[in-house]
Amino acid sequence: MRKLQYLFMTLSVLCMASPAFAQANGSGAASMVPIGAGIGMGIAAGLCGIGQGRATGSATEAVARNPGARAAIQLLLVLGLAFIESLSLFTFVIILLKAK
Repeated sequence: MRKLQYLFMTLSVLCMASPAFAQANGSGAASMVPIGAGIGMGIAAGLCGIGQGRATGSATEAVARNPGARAAIQLLLVLGLAFIESLSLFTFVIILLKAK
């Protein structure tokens, strides 16, 4: 519960600070693109890592419970990990296109 409270406090501070960056000269928004791209890639990589860890843990537990189904579990695990990793790669490509 404490982590959720810290998350909401951080988000509220970021939302309150946005008018400070809204200046009329136009150079402020362009300089924030690399920072936003870095934050976006960090979030994507972190969440993909969590997903891969949970998938691997579940597959390991499933093989430990039923060793006879190892081939089917391994096939689905590799397929799932490829899909999870592709989300991170798509995010990277979008950031490269947007940040120029």
